[in-house]
Amino acid sequence: MDDARRSIPVVCDLTGAADTAEERIAEYRRLFSQHLTGRSVIDGRVRFRFPADTGVEAWVRDLASREQQCCGFFEFAVRVEGGEVLWDATVDDDAARAMLDEWSRLPETVTAGVDVVRDRWTDRGLSFSDQRSPS
Repeated sequence: MDDARRSIPVVCDLTGAADTAEERIAEYRRLFSQHLTGRSVIDGRVRFRFPADTGVEAWVRDLASREQQCCGFFEFAVRVEGGEVLWDATVDDDAARAMLDEWSRLPETVTAGVDVVRDRWTDRGLSFSDQRSPS
């Protein structure tokens, strides 16, 4: 692990994001309910699988990019392989491993709403910052 990655705090910072935490969780709920076909946890990596249907790859890439901006301790990779969109998430910091575990449960927890997700992640050590900048 390089020093730059090690120094990234385990924080979800939606400050300046175009969407709110509520909107982001609702978007995950839609994506997972409409397109998630599988999930695996292998060798410290969480993989979500989606069909490579029209628009799904762009949606996943956009969401992964926005998530990377607010949660820099994650490393995301999105690729298409064998007719599927594969979204991999990894962390390389011991403090972030609990967050990767929660990430693997996201398809279930988003159904309960943003407060449940926030409480679960906070209980595991994640800090949130989502104060909106004045327009």
